[in-house]
Amino acid sequence: MKMKLELMQIPVTDIDRARAFYVEQVGFDVDVDIRPNDTVRIIQLTPPGSACSIGLWAGLPNMEMQPGSVKGLHQVVGDINEAREVLSGRGVLVGEVEEHDQGVKYAAFSDPDGNTWTLQEMPWRSSEF
Repeated sequence: MKMKLELMQIPVTDIDRARAFYVEQVGFDVDVDIRPNDTVRIIQLTPPGSACSIGLWAGLPNMEMQPGSVKGLHQVVGDINEAREVLSGRGVLVGEVEEHDQGVKYAAFSDPDGNTWTLQEMPWRSSEF
C-alpha cells in the first residue's frame, strides 16, 4: 500500500494575512482559494517544487485547531543560505543557520500566528534542487 502526504492544515487567526505571508513573503503558489458559501473559505498553497501543500481554512468547525499550534514543519532546500537570503529579503525573520551532524543545516522562522517552520539543507539531497 502506498500513501502520500499531500496537505497539512495550518491554523491561523486571519486567513487573508496568512495567505499574504505564505504567498508574498515565503513564495508559495496558490492552488485553490474558494468560498463555497458565505461562512466557509478554503485556501490551498504549495511551495514551488513540493508535492505537499498547506491548507488555510475558515468556517469549518470540525477542522478547527489552535492558531500557532503547528510546530517544526520542515522546508527542505538545496542551498539554505540562498533560501534564507531570499526569505529575509521578503521580510521573513529567519534565524541563523545552524549546522549539525552529517552537514545537515537548519534555520527557523515563524508565520504571523506562531506556527513554526525550519529550513533544512541535507548535502546529499542538494542535487535534487
